[in-house]
Amino acid sequence: MSNRIFGTDGIRGRANAYPITAEIALKVGMAAGRHFTRGAHKHRVVIGKDTRRSSYMLENALAAGFTSMGFAVTTLGPVPTPAVGMLVRSLRADLGVMISASHNLHHDNGIKLFGPDGFKLSDDVEDIIEAYMKADMSEFLADPVEMGKQRRLDDGRARYIEFAKATIPRGMSFEGLKIVVDCAHGAAYRTAPDMLWELGAEIIPLGVAPNGLNINDGCGSTNTKLAQEAVVAEKADLGICLDGDADRVHIIDNTGTLVDGDQIMALITRSWARQNRLRGGGLVTTVMSNLGLERLLAEDGLTTIRTKVGDRYVVEAMRAGDYNIGGEQSGHVVLSDFVTTGDGTITALQVLSEIVRSGKQAADLCRQFEPLPQLLQNVRFERGQKPLETDTVKAAIAEGENRLNGHGRLLIRVSGTEPVIRVMGEGEDPEAVKTVVDDICREIEGAVG
Repeated sequence: MSNRIFGTDGIRGRANAYPITAEIALKVGMAAGRHFTRGAHKHRVVIGKDTRRSSYMLENALAAGFTSMGFAVTTLGPVPTPAVGMLVRSLRADLGVMISASHNLHHDNGIKLFGPDGFKLSDDVEDIIEAYMKADMSEFLADPVEMGKQRRLDDGRARYIEFAKATIPRGMSFEGLKIVVDCAHGAAYRTAPDMLWELGAEIIPLGVAPNGLNINDGCGSTNTKLAQEAVVAEKADLGICLDGDADRVHIIDNTGTLVDGDQIMALITRSWARQNRLRGGGLVTTVMSNLGLERLLAEDGLTTIRTKVGDRYVVEAMRAGDYNIGGEQSGHVVLSDFVTTGDGTITALQVLSEIVRSGKQAADLCRQFEPLPQLLQNVRFERGQKPLETDTVKAAIAEGENRLNGHGRLLIRVSGTEPVIRVMGEGEDPEAVKTVVDDICREIEGAVG
């Protein structure tokens, strides 16, 4: 355990291989329990999960770790990640855990930790927990009579549905709207369709038959083709594509066109500004968001604050500057008037509310700006390799930056959730952007063999 196991979104990796093993999950439960044991009250942890087969293993191991430290464990079953943040506060728990690898396929999994305020933990707190994981915890184990018990909260899903419905104006109905909703065979496979049906919409559900192995497989927010085809075939008003833990969303307009997180954030930010609901005078997003978004908001006199990639960093900047809207191009949108982390379902409800309020079709409403040509390519590498440090890759990056200087930008980063290098180019000349990105990816592929 010499390397830091916490990444940009908790602990992430291949299921049943380090660090996503039962042994590590047990240590996480013990270490997090040690850190959050404060005061003489009976301590409680809330644990949610998505629909991966490996989530059962991690849930049991985490529960064992927490109960050994004297924590009462409340399991929620499959629920969206933001439901954990909400229920931590609602149940006055000391911390929460979400077991999920978000948009990754079933063979990966992850562990995300939330503090008693419902927000994801800071790097500093994660470092403390990781230090406890390396230490001898035997002296902190609870006496037999003080060991915790585990129980299942059967109505956690229903509580979240009612919470989410309360984020739109009271009395608003989606009656008359036909909506395709793709739940990626993930955590929202029941919450999202049930919620939209309760609000009056006609639902065409996709990705609602999880079997433990099909999460995010050819569906959801990262694979929108099925939803796009369904919107067109069914003549639907809108498509909603969630990922495996439902903390991100992509919208499909009534023509079958994909609407990414940048367009969604532009729509909600401008709407809230008109309603005098916007705080901070603008939006917090990441370095990945399109320059067209920033230019549009500037025309409205609104600011754009950029952070490094990761919704946790977006939330930190939002809290520091009192912003109530932030998010990522990937579809993580954080509306802090309601939630503490990205929430795909609640974000979709805000878009639907705008459709109802304006009387416009999604295609007319969701195309807020013309994006600059942007190209993102991923290159996989083996853990332990450092291709970005090779001379040939450095030279290709320098050459690319020179070519785009003054006409665009280049962003190369290592993913914090999987062994992938992301190469993004953006500029006014799409051919130049493609050439630069292709050249850099070719050199990276050569470096990784």
